[in-house]
Amino acid sequence: MTTALLSDARWIGLHGIGRFAAEVLRRLPLHPQLKEGPRPLSPCDALWTAWQVRHRRPRAYFSPGFNPPPLCPAPLVFTIHDLLQIRAPEVATAAKRAYYAAIVGPACRRAFRVLTVSEHSRTQILEWTGLREDRVVNVGNGVGEPFVPDGERYDPGYRYILYAGNFRPHKNLARLFAAFRDLPEPDLRLLLTGDPDTAILRSVEQFGVPGRTKFAGRISDAALARLYRGAELVVLPSLSEGFGLPALEAMACGAPVVASRAGALPEVVGPAGILVDPLETGEIRRGMERVLADAELRTAMKRAGIERARLFAWDDVAARVRAVLEEAS
Repeated sequence: MTTALLSDARWIGLHGIGRFAAEVLRRLPLHPQLKEGPRPLSPCDALWTAWQVRHRRPRAYFSPGFNPPPLCPAPLVFTIHDLLQIRAPEVATAAKRAYYAAIVGPACRRAFRVLTVSEHSRTQILEWTGLREDRVVNVGNGVGEPFVPDGERYDPGYRYILYAGNFRPHKNLARLFAAFRDLPEPDLRLLLTGDPDTAILRSVEQFGVPGRTKFAGRISDAALARLYRGAELVVLPSLSEGFGLPALEAMACGAPVVASRAGALPEVVGPAGILVDPLETGEIRRGMERVLADAELRTAMKRAGIERARLFAWDDVAARVRAVLEEAS
């Protein structure tokens, strides 16, 4: 039996692609979704997905992630959020490079459209694939509940700077620790989401900030929103980002943002935050110092961030995705 659209809902989860998948898919017209089956990118995923598309015979197939089926009888629309999997040395394994060369690259050439979430990523994908500009569409990312300025604030009994994200090397946490160490505020804490591994604890020790560094563990979106609201500022010193959802979420919650001017972060933060060179520890420190020292600046950044975040609505993202899918089918 033919259906208008089939999509891959297995990506939904507590990560950037997972949030994009959840928010977009629930805004599309009711349609069959792949919710069971092998984990995306697992060894049997590609053939299983190809069989599902062939068996269900949709008029279009959509994946919110980068796992296109190698054979797809329906018009294919899939999403590459960034090219970190093949460009960031710490994650660009031989297996991942082979997967992109054998599966993702050829799928880009067959696809009706490739979606992405920023102009930075779109430019990189166009360069990597050699596709015509109209074949890669930037649909953006969005923000919504529970990331709003009004609500409970986290109050641990101390002032803190917040970093939200993983601990991979491109997140540039060593320079963040060095910059934080040199801040002239000994009572201030650096709070990071997630559970620390051995490498990150070693780095904390190396830069002499173990007593001033705290970890929030794995938390819900609601808890994360409370952390944003309670923070003196949110810092994102990444060397590269395909989008940078934490920056957008922080602004939506009214937190001042100090972010790297690398990757897509300038697109997200715009004039509402302070942008710094991620390779210059002193510049990261001075950006944080500027926010901490100026209450009027913090108030202005809060207002500007909330206004900036209103430009990124999930309804608009889903509408752009839906327009591509309607054209494809």
